[in-house]
Amino acid sequence: MQTVEQQTINAIRILSAEAVEKANSGHPGLPMGAAAMAYTLWAREMKYCPNDPDWQDRDRFILSAGHGSMLLYSLLHLFGYGLPMRELMNFRQWGSRTPGHPEYGHTAGVETTTGPLGQGIANGVGMALAESYLAAHFNRPGYPIVDHHTYVLSGDGCLMEGISYEAASLAGTLKLGKLILLYDSNDITIEGSTDTAFTEDVGKRFEAMGWHVQQVNDGNDVQAIAAAIANAKAETEKPSMIRVRTQIGYGCAKQGTAGVHGSPLGAECLAKTKERFGWPLEQDFYVPDAVYAHTKEVQDRGQEARSEWERLFAAYREEYPELAEEWEYWHQSELPVDLINDESFWQFDEGKMATRASSGLVLNRLAERIPNLIGGSADLAPSNNSEMKGRGYFSPEDRNGSNIHFGVREHAMAAMGNGMALHGGLKPYVATFFVFSDYMKPAMRLSALMKLPLTYILTHDSIAVGEDGPTHEPVEQLASLRSIPNFTVFRPADSREAAAGWYAAMTRRESPTGLVLTRQGLPLLPGSGKGALKGGYVLRDGGETPDIILMASGSEVSLIVEAADRLAQQSVNARVVSMPSFELFEEQDVSYRESVLPEDVPVRLAVEAASPFGWHQYVGLKGAIIGMTGFGASAPGDELFKRFGFTPENVVEKALELLDK
Repeated sequence: MQTVEQQTINAIRILSAEAVEKANSGHPGLPMGAAAMAYTLWAREMKYCPNDPDWQDRDRFILSAGHGSMLLYSLLHLFGYGLPMRELMNFRQWGSRTPGHPEYGHTAGVETTTGPLGQGIANGVGMALAESYLAAHFNRPGYPIVDHHTYVLSGDGCLMEGISYEAASLAGTLKLGKLILLYDSNDITIEGSTDTAFTEDVGKRFEAMGWHVQQVNDGNDVQAIAAAIANAKAETEKPSMIRVRTQIGYGCAKQGTAGVHGSPLGAECLAKTKERFGWPLEQDFYVPDAVYAHTKEVQDRGQEARSEWERLFAAYREEYPELAEEWEYWHQSELPVDLINDESFWQFDEGKMATRASSGLVLNRLAERIPNLIGGSADLAPSNNSEMKGRGYFSPEDRNGSNIHFGVREHAMAAMGNGMALHGGLKPYVATFFVFSDYMKPAMRLSALMKLPLTYILTHDSIAVGEDGPTHEPVEQLASLRSIPNFTVFRPADSREAAAGWYAAMTRRESPTGLVLTRQGLPLLPGSGKGALKGGYVLRDGGETPDIILMASGSEVSLIVEAADRLAQQSVNARVVSMPSFELFEEQDVSYRESVLPEDVPVRLAVEAASPFGWHQYVGLKGAIIGMTGFGASAPGDELFKRFGFTPENVVEKALELLDK
């Protein structure tokens, strides 16, 4: 006779296998092998409330090995998150709430979008950092209103990815004691045994990074797993990794083989598996009533935990009303300050200033107005101008520090930024050189997919980087980021446009923003500023019907302004359009876009010291683009601009050629 715990574990296994079988697609192996581990966590150790999946003090659970999504969907169904059986039966089908990999915002209870391996581990480090920071700021003696853990379930594949170790190394350095990694160690990947490519001692590697490490030799031993999790919770000075030895596809004839990793079991194998677990063969998607009754008890405990927290917070509000008000302030989605009408926010001195420098000024103005800003750079803060002055650095000794030393870890930094944004209560930003956005691209893509308002500070934005040469000179990166759906790219032309970029970043609720900034100084342009919030605007007009439209972003805007002056001396009326953000421009209505780029002015010239890809939509068939069709070179930036044609003289020459056509 099976205990109700064993029945629940087997229900997770069978539901997962049946859903994959019905879809004829998916990964049954991980859910079947890790079912006991996941059950132990969800039924015995984790704090959550299915009736309020966004409860701020809940424990977070991340399935970093997102291909095993049916494990999570089975848990969400059984433990009361309102995911009905029909959704499990529609696994991987159009319109279902059970897509092939977990998607944040699509299914209640899914804390982050996973699937690209390792991302979930780094997200978890970001969440654990956020918990630690918020706890330091808000908790008071007797009032632990922020007191939760972050659990990450990963597989062998996650721990082969470099991002995992970037993030784990920093987690150990920062001593994030409420981060617990459950390692589903089954020694199998798609290609077979992990011995072919993965033989290091993972436990020792984590110990070397400052983690508390345990091993459970039997992945079906609920008591041992529970004891290990309890030990991990007791270790508050180190993050914890629990290696749980499991068998992939446990309970089926293919267990322990690569054949069960990413393929349905097959009807015959599934039937034998159900028979082994004492499951009725004639019923599909069956769950015993005793299992639902058991998981309902767990849900009730979660509801009571949330109620206790609400009582605690009510008392906290009485004793610390200002902190309670600040808590609400930090957790609202709307920007709580009126920056658009704050003239000091938009004020800059005349003279040249690199937009990385003006961005640094704006960031510190924001830091004075928005207390829950948090972020840092991948070891480039002095160059990125990404430090908030007087706000300290987050460390084991100072959990109140708002600046973060991410170290040279661009990929993990971006994914940790996603984790902080997902956690809630904070407005995170991350920073590096623009060319190194290549290292962050998978996490940036997930920022956009999850609609996270994470701000990316990306400096040294073009061939004007100069002497460092083509390895450090972004050429194709602008086009690459512009190609990401729901990613807002903003390349300001001067300090006021940099302020507009930050304003956009702070007010866009469902899109990440990349601020693409110069190393070299740029003049303050007459007429620049809030118009940039529309993505593209007329900076200088060339009469009611201009002869030609000159358009550019960033440092090239001042260049086309000078070219327009020279064209005017030759009786050519040139309209100058600054285009800091294609995405914001495309959000404007048709009449506005037509007012900036009227159809009856087909002669157009775009100038950008980067790949021309993407500009064709604005220049049309009769226009042209001055851009980069190759890589840069090592020389002073001014020299490179001359060599590659980014001069007023060349713009004038190209404009006159177009007008002669």
